Amino acid sequence: MIEDVEIKLLASALGAEIRGFDLAAVGPDEVKQVRAWIRDFKVVLFPDQSLSGAEHVAFGRFFGELEGHPHLVDSHEDQQQILELRASRGGVADEWHSDLSFLPEPAEISIMKMVKCPDVGGDTLWANLALAFASLSEPMRDLCEGLTALHNAEPHGRPEVMTVHPMVRTHPETGEKVLFVNEHFTRRIVELSLSESELLLGYLKTWVADSRFTVRYRWTAGTVAIWDNRCTQHMVLSDFEEERVIQRVTVMGDKPEGAKPRWSPYLRPGVRSDTSRHDRMLRKYLREQAGDGGSQSSS
Repeated sequence: MIEDVEIKLLASALGAEIRGFDLAAVGPDEVKQVRAWIRDFKVVLFPDQSLSGAEHVAFGRFFGELEGHPHLVDSHEDQQQILELRASRGGVADEWHSDLSFLPEPAEISIMKMVKCPDVGGDTLWANLALAFASLSEPMRDLCEGLTALHNAEPHGRPEVMTVHPMVRTHPETGEKVLFVNEHFTRRIVELSLSESELLLGYLKTWVADSRFTVRYRWTAGTVAIWDNRCTQHMVLSDFEEERVIQRVTVMGDKPEGAKPRWSPYLRPGVRSDTSRHDRMLRKYLREQAGDGGSQSSS
């Protein structure tokens, strides 16, 4: 099966479309090849697939533990790991993000099947975060490596679910240094003041989206996309009117590792002096981590 595949590179930054490879028929040897493609291209897309729900879940389990979802595709117990999202008129995943970065151990790999897509619009973009980091100036890379950032699930209506990650993580397989902040879930740089954090995060969010680091993909129904959340971000263009239906399984990962922060968390003295909900959020997180009502270093 591997000998018959056709691989088309989609952009110089990342991305490959692979044809002639049946994801429903893979075994351990084929999964090793898929892992190699993910490592090399960061996002791989397989058109003309016919994965059933059970096959989708079974394929995902080759890569590790899957996230469970409370909203099932159907009542079958074995398919509660499938997240289905339906949308029309845009407004779905339309900010840059890495899946579940608000968890202490975020998503490693996402495997998404396009069930139904609009005739026009609804493309997905991915960004190469290793390339984005390597392309920063040396002083900016050095600054970012010494910082951490607070992520939370506010877009999911759960702002209390939060964690702190290094702003630059080391990919556990490739050793690449990866810029690990995103528009959707990152709230505040821990070691900077609120205004400084907003300036730097604003710059980095714009930087990641630079066309030099991205690929844009036009979907067809039946295409399966697999990407590495540890070194990519993605977003959907909200420029469609017709229904768009995707099903996704998410392989959970490990704790992001990076350099230790070089400074202590920045908090204005006095609880009442907090200037934003993100300041209050950080204070609450640090107190919960300390476990004794005081703050501690985010290291």
